[in-house]
Amino acid sequence: MADPVSATACVLDGNAVGMPQLCGDWFANQIFWLLVTLVAIYFVLSRIVLPRISAVLAERSGTISNDLAAAEDLKRQAVEAEETYQKALADARAEAQRISGEARAAINADLEAAIAKADEQIAAKSAESEKQIAEIRAGAVASVTEVAKDVAVDIVQAMGGKADQTAVDAAVAARVKGN
Repeated sequence: MADPVSATACVLDGNAVGMPQLCGDWFANQIFWLLVTLVAIYFVLSRIVLPRISAVLAERSGTISNDLAAAEDLKRQAVEAEETYQKALADARAEAQRISGEARAAINADLEAAIAKADEQIAAKSAESEKQIAEIRAGAVASVTEVAKDVAVDIVQAMGGKADQTAVDAAVAARVKGN
C-alpha cells in the first residue's frame, strides 16, 4: 500500500489533513469560488447598495442645499426686518421729539399767558394797594393835622393863653406843608 500521508496529499481516508486553505490540490477550486464570491459581492454592491447610498447622498445634498437657501432667505428677511425696525425706531424717536417740542411750545405758551395774567393781577393789586396807601396817608395827614391842632390849642391854653383857632389852623397847615 502507498504511504497514506504524503506531502502533497491533503486528504487521508476522506478527511482533510492540516489547513485546507494551504492544500495545493484545492487552490484552483478556492480561487474559483473566491472569484465567484467577489463577482457576486461586486454585483450586489453596484446594483443594490451603491445606488441606494447614492440616492441617500443626493437627497442629503439636496436637503442641505435647500436648507442653505432657506437660511440665506431667512437671513435676508432678518436683515430687512432689522432695517425696518431701525427705521421705525428712528421715526418713533423723531415723532417723540416733535411731540415733545410741541408740548414744550404749548407749555411755554400757557406759562407765558399765566405769567402775563399774574403780572396783570399783580399790577392791579399793586395799584389798588397804592391807592389804599394814598388814602391811608391822606387820612393819616388829616388825623395828624387834627391832632396837631388840638394839641396846639391845649398847649396854648396850658401856657395860660387864649388860642385863636384861625392862627392855630394856619400855623399847623404851614408846619404840615414843611414851611
